[in-house]
Amino acid sequence: MKEDTLTSAIKLLKQLITIPSFSKEEAQTAELLYDFLKSQNIDVHRKGNNVWASNQFFNQQKPTLILNSHHDTVKPNAGYTRNPFEASEEDGKIFGLGSNDAGASLVSLIFTFLHFYKEENLSWNFVLALTAEEEISGKGGIELIWNDLPTIDCAIVGEPTSMQVAIAEKGLLVLDCKAKGKAGHAAREEGVNAIYQALPDLQWFQQFQFQKISKTLGKVKMSVTSIHAGQAHNQVPPECNFIVDIRVTDVYTLEEVLAIIKDHVSCEVVPRSIRVRPSSIAATHPLFQVASKLGYPLYGSPTTSDQALIPVPSIKIGPGDSSRSHSADEFIFVDEIKKGIEGYTQLIEALLHLK
Repeated sequence: MKEDTLTSAIKLLKQLITIPSFSKEEAQTAELLYDFLKSQNIDVHRKGNNVWASNQFFNQQKPTLILNSHHDTVKPNAGYTRNPFEASEEDGKIFGLGSNDAGASLVSLIFTFLHFYKEENLSWNFVLALTAEEEISGKGGIELIWNDLPTIDCAIVGEPTSMQVAIAEKGLLVLDCKAKGKAGHAAREEGVNAIYQALPDLQWFQQFQFQKISKTLGKVKMSVTSIHAGQAHNQVPPECNFIVDIRVTDVYTLEEVLAIIKDHVSCEVVPRSIRVRPSSIAATHPLFQVASKLGYPLYGSPTTSDQALIPVPSIKIGPGDSSRSHSADEFIFVDEIKKGIEGYTQLIEALLHLK
């Protein structure tokens, strides 16, 4: 890799860091990315806060790989000791909000795309998609532009994975549950206590084990994460509301998990969404084959990303460490960006030459 490629990638990352880009508020970073690709004489498109482009010699007769990462961030937490929007560089690290999640993956994919952009007679097409609202799985992100893109066959999703390859990812199902009782005075034998009505269901969520276990993602995990009931100390509560966070593996659909739950509990169960689906890629798929052939560590990811919203086979890989995401004084090593560009380029070269 040329030294000026790394220098340019670092410069772009630092520019991104200095611009606040919270989910749904990414207009300025979208403008920066759009203008940057325009400056490279690329035919670039924008819809909402999403920016995308195709390789110069795109051929509809060939399969298409999308290179996707996001430019939105969470808000900085209270533990920051640095200015989250000051892209400072010290001891081989670049500090700043979004540097690790997922700025490093974003710029690495951009410069990988530029590497292949003008090549003729490639066996694959490439689409670069720099998207919004990933942190909230928002409908203004990758979903908003999916039907505007060329037909996509598979995807590389850029997220901080320490350049390991996630070949499966858990989906997310959030349930709003309500146990119903009847209001009454606590001093008298009146009413039906909704908290007590909820107890058997709460215990079921704690103890139940789904029968099928994924080879890559393990067990489906259910956690009751919030509960609320009652208005006054002397009133028997008529309702008990609680929230269940469920991480669903690739051996179940969200609909199957929801059906099993409704068969076992008596409370009212309402899913917030069935969009954030589990994903996996077959061992026979070209992306799986090249990752395995090159010796990349393969794993199942417990965290969600835009993989959940991309309806084609995908892998998740990128520079940086997932444990740094959303942490105070977030940073990325300069060397990780270098390895990110090299790693993405190596994967695509192997894909282009796969027999």
